[in-house]
Amino acid sequence: MSVIREQKEAVVEEIKDKVSRAKAVVFINYQGINVADDTALRAKFRASNVEYHVYKNRLLLRALNDLGIEGFEDVLQGTTSVAFDFDEETNAARIAYEYEKDNNVLQLKCGIMNNAKVEKDYVVKLAKLPTKPALIGQLLSVLNGPIRGLAVALNAIAEKNQEN
Repeated sequence: MSVIREQKEAVVEEIKDKVSRAKAVVFINYQGINVADDTALRAKFRASNVEYHVYKNRLLLRALNDLGIEGFEDVLQGTTSVAFDFDEETNAARIAYEYEKDNNVLQLKCGIMNNAKVEKDYVVKLAKLPTKPALIGQLLSVLNGPIRGLAVALNAIAEKNQEN
C-alpha cells in the first residue's frame, strides 16, 4: 500500500473518531476568510474546547459514510471546515453563527447531532439557545419561585401569630 493511501486512511480514521466522540459537529464554508479572521476564529473555538479543522471533502464523506451518516454529498462541495464540539451541543454552533453574523464571511452549511445530519436552520436554532449555565440558572429561578412564595406566606402567618 502506498504511503499517501495510508495517510489518507489515517485521516479518515481520525475524522471517524472525532465525529463519534463529538456531541455536535458543524460544517462551515470558510471561503473568503483572511488569515487574521481565521486565527481569531480558531482562538474562539480553542477557548471553548472546540476543535476546528479543514479536511478534504472526499475524506470527510468517506468517514461519514463509514459511520452510516448519510446525506452529505451535496454539502461537501467547495471549501469546508469542520468544528467538533466535545463539551456542549451549542458551543461550535454559537461561535460559528456569531462569526457568520458579525463578519459575513463564513457560512454555516449544516451539522451532525446524535449521529444524524441536521440542516442549517437547526444549527442556527442551537446557536441561539442560551448557554448551559444560563439554562440551569433559569431552571433554578423557576423552581425557586414557588418555594420563595411559600416561605414568604409562612413568614407572614408567623408574624401575624406573634402580633396576636
